[in-house]
Amino acid sequence: MTLTTDPAVLILEDGTRHRGRAYGARGTTLGEVVFSTGMTGYQETLTDPSYAGQIVLQTAPHIGNTGMNDEDPESRRIWVAGYIVRDPSRVVSNWRATTSLDAALEQDGIVGISGIDTRAVTRHIRSAGSMRGGIFSGEAADLDPDEQLRVVREAPEMAGQNLSAAVSITASAVTSAQGEKIGNLAVLDLGIKQATVDNLARRGFEVHLLPQDATFEAISAIDPVAVFYSNGPGDPAASDRHVEVLRNVLDDGLPFFGICFGNQLLGRALGFGTYKLPFGHRGINQPVLDKQTGRVEITAHNHGFAVDVPRTGAVESPHGYGRVEVSHVDLNDDVVEGLRALDIPAFSVQYHPEAAGGPHDANYLFDRFRDMVIAHLDSQKAGN
Repeated sequence: MTLTTDPAVLILEDGTRHRGRAYGARGTTLGEVVFSTGMTGYQETLTDPSYAGQIVLQTAPHIGNTGMNDEDPESRRIWVAGYIVRDPSRVVSNWRATTSLDAALEQDGIVGISGIDTRAVTRHIRSAGSMRGGIFSGEAADLDPDEQLRVVREAPEMAGQNLSAAVSITASAVTSAQGEKIGNLAVLDLGIKQATVDNLARRGFEVHLLPQDATFEAISAIDPVAVFYSNGPGDPAASDRHVEVLRNVLDDGLPFFGICFGNQLLGRALGFGTYKLPFGHRGINQPVLDKQTGRVEITAHNHGFAVDVPRTGAVESPHGYGRVEVSHVDLNDDVVEGLRALDIPAFSVQYHPEAAGGPHDANYLFDRFRDMVIAHLDSQKAGN
């Protein structure tokens, strides 16, 4: 592959400019500029629907050497709003690759930029916080700088955006259980990854993937043994309807497990608030403490919002669901990374336990969910 010499420029809303080379599709793209610290797994990152609306910067300097393949995508397309890398690989060196990263970006219309000082951009975002930005490549790179900055500053901020409808499926889909079937699992697709569906099916659930606008009546219609809320993009404070449906689930006594965006929505359903982090957690090397076991896990994250709840001890749910405790905390900044309800069958984590690109320290959470559902079903039989 011959690297392009077409110009490109990255503009941040505070006026910061970085000139580089076009990468992927040519044109203009806008979004929240964030950084991901994973050394591997860029295909899983790009196809994670949680990154919708975000221009992703890879802190690893050399990207693209394993190309793109047909086995590892986490969804039906690339979802990032734009892509920033320092040194794109000139060749693809993996037997599983079916195309290059550059070609895949171009095919899905993703505007990117290469050849800039990604370390400088990362340090700037860590100091100033994530902010809106734009990549202008090809002819758009020659636009007047003031005009480029104006376009960036007129783009919507991530706070207040509800993006679930943009990434969710529009029709229900079913994945059969593997092994002995436990029952039907209602999964609300807020931006789910295929590895999550696969992990749930391997635990004996018949996975009924439902569109994000599914009502509680639609959930009840499949006679579920439990409900699962997936990861996804956007501001949890802008998802009132998903919270209302979740409260119906909790009121009905159904077991619940939520990850990432689903964790934030459980927090809201229980009566707690959420807030935007300065620059978020994105990557596959976040240390998290499981307070129940005392074990430290290295986990995969992609979130810019978090739940606001006391870190120590059990607190009463403001919405009347009994006692709630923080089950996991991030050891870098003490952000809440998990919730556990003590009086109802519900828990959640703020990260991605399927971690298709690794690591797999948190995969046990799917087993914990299965065990909770089985215990709930056994208690119902005993009560009858």
